[in-house]
Amino acid sequence: MTRPARHFHTLDKDLGRFTDAESAQFHLFRPVLRLGAAVLLTVALIFLVLGLTGQQPGLAVAGAGLVVAGWLGLSIGANDVANSLGPAVGAGAVALVPGLALVALAEVAGAVLAGHAVADRLAQGIVDNAVLTAGGGQVVMLAALIAAAGWITLATGANLPVSTSHSIVGAIAGAGLAAAGIQAVAWDGIAVMALAWVVTPLASAVLAGALLALLRLKVAEADDRMAAARRWLPPMIGATIGLFVAFVATRLPGLAPGAVQILLPGIGAGLATAWVMRRRLDQIRSEIANDSPGMKRLLGQPLLLAAVMMAFAHGAGDAGNVAGPLMVILAPGAQGGAPGALLPLALGGVSIALGAVLFGRRLVGMVGEGITRLNPVRALCITLSTAAIALVAAGLGLPVSTTHVAVGGVFGVGFVREMLDRRKSVQAALLPAEERRRRQLIRRSHVVTITAAWMVTVPITTLLGALCCLALLWLTGV
Repeated sequence: MTRPARHFHTLDKDLGRFTDAESAQFHLFRPVLRLGAAVLLTVALIFLVLGLTGQQPGLAVAGAGLVVAGWLGLSIGANDVANSLGPAVGAGAVALVPGLALVALAEVAGAVLAGHAVADRLAQGIVDNAVLTAGGGQVVMLAALIAAAGWITLATGANLPVSTSHSIVGAIAGAGLAAAGIQAVAWDGIAVMALAWVVTPLASAVLAGALLALLRLKVAEADDRMAAARRWLPPMIGATIGLFVAFVATRLPGLAPGAVQILLPGIGAGLATAWVMRRRLDQIRSEIANDSPGMKRLLGQPLLLAAVMMAFAHGAGDAGNVAGPLMVILAPGAQGGAPGALLPLALGGVSIALGAVLFGRRLVGMVGEGITRLNPVRALCITLSTAAIALVAAGLGLPVSTTHVAVGGVFGVGFVREMLDRRKSVQAALLPAEERRRRQLIRRSHVVTITAAWMVTVPITTLLGALCCLALLWLTGV
């Protein structure tokens, strides 16, 4: 009697680990949550006093905006650092403290060098620029920051994994709607962002699945794994780093535009990475003699490089959630490419980096120790695909959720792995009906969670943004 094919058990286990990591994030996020509640209460009291005394609100708006934006940055960094750095720490590629420092630097670099497009989109692409350059523009963006921070605080307290990107988009739209009416909101621009929220997890699934198929068929299952690793890993990782460096080169200030200026750094970095990777593999071969190396050991350095890329992409995308509103609050009407945008981007990147360093250490250690860590091969595929898709989105100025993109990658590697196993007729023991049902519910719950977060967050933050804006307009008398 032929036993039934496995029921996506690897996908279910990976999604379960992802859920465990999210649960740990919520638990370890409590200090940031309390800080956020205190920040919001302080800002509310400041404006209540202003409203009662009739004082000039301009300086208070700027100060309150900096405080709320800083807390948002801390929360972003505290929540998103572990999934990228944890596998590299677990593989022994880097120690925890140096890894956190490296990721923090990459977050700041991503924010400063590649965060302009997302910041511009949020600062000028949702609400009519004429509204923002008027006296109420600062109030609109402060209301959006308060609404997004409030929703994230409430949702985190209720263990709901919501996206900062979704929250700030909805909050800006709601604040602009309250300040200037429905015609002041660029609904077509919001539709483009919403489409990106649907497309990016799917793109990550496809890319992560393709990477997994390549690594498994060409390396992990090769008769001579060491020889296969020397043949495939150096060019694969070298090409990845080369493309990443070429992307960064397009963002460097003062670099003359042109194919040569972009391609030369990318080609040089790619060749250097491939050479270093080959040297590392030769060292591993000399240490293990005739034994077959484990994939964890082979992928240590690539996991570290992927973590740095992921941090850069995260800074490029999520720092804009902080910097976009700050650009209007600190300098109404400033263009995203102007020098005045550098300060908000730097503040956003630094606050995210601080959140990662101050609050992410325990969670990275937990993931790195294997409690919630994915298999190194699957972790590399998911991290690389998430970083690539997030970088493309950031380059296009589209604020997307890196968590949702990563979940798409988890689904992609899970489905491809099961497909490859079915082709080889790899079968598992018959599971009890209750266990099969439980695993199906794991997959379904993640799809429902992502869909609900996408559908609920924007309407709620739109309403909160409108209410906050009306309250601030009344209190400040603008």
